Amino acid sequence: MTELKDSYDVVVIGGGAAGLNGALMLARSRRSVAVIDAGQPRNAPADAVHGLFAREGTPPAELIARGQEEVRSYGGEMFSGEVSDVVGSVDDFEVRLSDGRTTRARRILVTAGVVDKLPPVPGLAEQWGHGVVHCPYCHGWEVRDRAIGVLATSPMTAHQALLFRQLSDDVVVFSHQAALDEEELEKLAALRIRVIEGKVTAVEQSAGAITGVRLADGTVVAREAIAVATQMVARAGFLSGLGLTPTEHPSGMGVHIPAEAITGKTAVPGVWAAGNVTDMAAQVGPAAAAGGQAGAVINADLVMSDAARALAEYRDVFSPASEARVGRIIAGDRSL
Repeated sequence: MTELKDSYDVVVIGGGAAGLNGALMLARSRRSVAVIDAGQPRNAPADAVHGLFAREGTPPAELIARGQEEVRSYGGEMFSGEVSDVVGSVDDFEVRLSDGRTTRARRILVTAGVVDKLPPVPGLAEQWGHGVVHCPYCHGWEVRDRAIGVLATSPMTAHQALLFRQLSDDVVVFSHQAALDEEELEKLAALRIRVIEGKVTAVEQSAGAITGVRLADGTVVAREAIAVATQMVARAGFLSGLGLTPTEHPSGMGVHIPAEAITGKTAVPGVWAAGNVTDMAAQVGPAAAAGGQAGAVINADLVMSDAARALAEYRDVFSPASEARVGRIIAGDRSL
């Protein structure tokens, strides 16, 4: 079993699509890279990854295994573990794991993803990733033509209902504890999406399948699938030592680590972020692409840093004063 080395060019924190593709780009650039993953992928409950070109329907675990194999084939190293803290600064970061292991890195790529926080409604968690879904592009086809209930939990509820209406003629919105404005209500009515008032108290199930939604007054509305917008929380507590703390995403979907959209640069020099930890709506494909882009940008940053250092050394050696000193040594000046 490979042991964590004392230092690497880049440590990637998080081994999902973004992290592995970033590591792949770095390893192919002959950078020493370590991927540290806590083994808690966001899409673990799902049966398959969808909407991913040439890998449609691949089980999440199989996709990760393929990615790990590819990274290793170019010399990248994979480690299981949970990062507890990152301290230091550019060219000298220290990455600390909860089991006591440590390593150092010149650059950091954060791809630790998010945790989905479901509303505290009995039955939702048990069906998460199967009968309970959040993304019409990730799992909408799998619940097409079913009786779908959209649980109002966020400002995105009406938008979510319209997207699922494309997949089924039988969609209702449960107002639960959220309010919809007049224009949203009018749009829903125009598309024959009924809004059912009242707090949802449980998701009814039978033989492992959703059968209905129970309201506070005891009414049960027959449904076969539930769409719900989760509150997403970035896995990034380990960055507090660098002064990077999760902030509210502009969409209201949760908290994330802000980073530049194209490069993945964060506010801390030497630290990049990619995937859901910064782009909360990214599916597997865009997350992987962002990781790859960040990996390329990090490699370019290291190249420029190495070149600047080499240039400084070159100028020091071949400066006029240095050349004169070399000439005096050759001439046998013993005063040197």
